[in-house]
Amino acid sequence: MSYGKTVDEQLQLPRLERQPFEPRALKSIILSTITVSAAVIACIPLFSVLIMLFYRGGKRLSLELFYTLPPTAFEIGGGFANAILGTIFMVGIAACISVPFGILAAIYLAELGHYSKLAQVARISAKTMTGLPSILAGVFTYAAVVLITGSYSAWAGGIALSLLMIPVVMLTAEEAIKMVPRSMKEAAYGMGCTPTQAMWKVILPVAMPGIITGVILAVARAAGETAPLLFTALFSEYWLKPTGPTASLAVLIYNYSGMPFENQIEIAWAASLVLVLMVFILNIIGRVLGRGNRI
Repeated sequence: MSYGKTVDEQLQLPRLERQPFEPRALKSIILSTITVSAAVIACIPLFSVLIMLFYRGGKRLSLELFYTLPPTAFEIGGGFANAILGTIFMVGIAACISVPFGILAAIYLAELGHYSKLAQVARISAKTMTGLPSILAGVFTYAAVVLITGSYSAWAGGIALSLLMIPVVMLTAEEAIKMVPRSMKEAAYGMGCTPTQAMWKVILPVAMPGIITGVILAVARAAGETAPLLFTALFSEYWLKPTGPTASLAVLIYNYSGMPFENQIEIAWAASLVLVLMVFILNIIGRVLGRGNRI
């Protein structure tokens, strides 16, 4: 055996070297270049919007915005404290409605009636609802709640947002429950647990990180919706009144961005930045919690 030579040289094996102008290698280079270019081009509008938000909204951002009411037409200053409070209140109502119903539906779909016709119809309906325009939820709630009660309200806005949250919570919770190892379920049954005990003591605690992730992502989506609230909660320049028109950040941005007053336009930019940061933080929390769902 001759020392100083590689294994390929000793065995006299041909060395495999990539030729850049071979058809397959050239095709791979072209497709990789197109993919990277498309990704960069897609990110340009996103980063442009973020830069503009931080530039325009950051100049107007101050503590005054978080504890004062919106200004009237010719006033200087003001804020959107009522809009933040209204957004939190309506999203909270939506979460109180959507989370229990979504998780219970997910339990039925994943464990009790996985192969039933009802489960198949429910999955198709939920996936369809996730792709429907959000304005349809506002129109439905307007006809089912606002016309019956005779008034726009925060309750109607919360119900409209819950219609958008339920499919997201249900589908993500179902997938989280399915990811629980079957061995853990069989061990629970082998120890004498009833199906209800196994669900509450074993399956749901293990699937909880994924369920929480779905809830947070649904909340982040609902917080940025405008169209459903235009038909249900409308807008108000006063503090929160659950049984009357209620302010929200999304509708405030919609209203103030088209006004001819510079002060209102600046407040709209600042509100946009605050709303984006709220949704961004919620998405980060959802991603971090989602890592705990890897079983």
